[in-house]
Amino acid sequence: MQASRLLAPDFARGGMLLLILLSNSAFFLYAGAYTLSGDYPDPASAADSVTQFLMLALLDVRIYPLFAFLVGYGMVQTLTRRTASGADRDEAARTVQSRNRWLFAFGFVHALLLLGTEVLAAYGIIGLVLCALFLRGSDRRLRGGILTGIGLLTAVFAVAAVVLAAIVLVDPAGGAAGAAAAEEGNRSQLSGAAEDNYLVSVLYRLGTWFVLLFINGFGVVLPTAILIGMWAARNRILEEPERHRTLIRRVAVFGTALGLAGALPGALKHVGAFDPASFHGLSDLATTMTAWTSGLAGGLGYVALFVLAAGLLTRQGRPPVVVASVAALGKRSLSGYLTHSIVMVPVLSAWGLGLGAHLTSFTMALFALGLWLATVVVAALMERWEVRGPFEVLLRRLSTRKPDREPTAS
Repeated sequence: MQASRLLAPDFARGGMLLLILLSNSAFFLYAGAYTLSGDYPDPASAADSVTQFLMLALLDVRIYPLFAFLVGYGMVQTLTRRTASGADRDEAARTVQSRNRWLFAFGFVHALLLLGTEVLAAYGIIGLVLCALFLRGSDRRLRGGILTGIGLLTAVFAVAAVVLAAIVLVDPAGGAAGAAAAEEGNRSQLSGAAEDNYLVSVLYRLGTWFVLLFINGFGVVLPTAILIGMWAARNRILEEPERHRTLIRRVAVFGTALGLAGALPGALKHVGAFDPASFHGLSDLATTMTAWTSGLAGGLGYVALFVLAAGLLTRQGRPPVVVASVAALGKRSLSGYLTHSIVMVPVLSAWGLGLGAHLTSFTMALFALGLWLATVVVAALMERWEVRGPFEVLLRRLSTRKPDREPTAS
């Protein structure tokens, strides 16, 4: 008999899979013209413009920090479960580290075959380092790592915000210059989706994967998010939300607000509401840095919102079927994440069915929503039939070298 699981983390994982899918699917809009921005093709309708604005303001560089938090939370939970089942702390820690190594391997294969923007490998390699330093370390050391990461992000964010404010003061008529200059590179090129030859697309994907692995691995956002997740698990934040309700509410409000504030300059610049011609390159760098450094706050804010929503929706007893179905997908988040790629990439890419050539930002978002809903339904049926996610089962068996029936934290 399986031990009971927390609804909030699974509900958050299931919901965030939609947001990750929305973000990843945008890399397959390879047939559009990218004369206004390298992030998204020129909008063909008002619906496209709204979709792109919302993606930049609410999704981009906000979703992976959320998952990184949950990865860190899961590492401590795995350690706790293994020790509770009779393993000593050294053996339990080896299981966690084995899991991280296999996550890296999963990520490499995922990038090689399908998706260059995958993030499993980054979680794995960051987890290897952080677990060696902090998993069995003192709370004081863990807090020191978190404060260092937050301090660095705050400093960069503050400098970028001051630069943006100075640009606005010097060029208050920003936006009058019109569209940004055409960019040679664009987001769709990172996925290799426009290539008719699958083997050529592999080269694009691996190049993208190596660059992103370096950025994420040597960056600050994802490691700090993982450390915060480890701290939250030690303090049972998600297990005992009522005891931490004030903290959770503050993170929901201030984290989401800061994340939105950091992303808005870039989103407004994208739609031409803020585009100072005299400082184009500098404003690009500053808007990128405010968006990137505020992603941690936005991701944590989203975690807190999901925890509050899960508590509100289950206050009367059993969760509604929609919530339970999304949580069922979150319980199988690794399988859901990889299944999205298995379906999406061949359908959208030029070397596959080539549907990406016929979609715009808005219709691509509808495609992503439809695919996510399909996996929610399948996950709900699997939950009813008590079928575990196949990739969760594989990862657990590889990590422990023996099958067991403990619920996964992925």
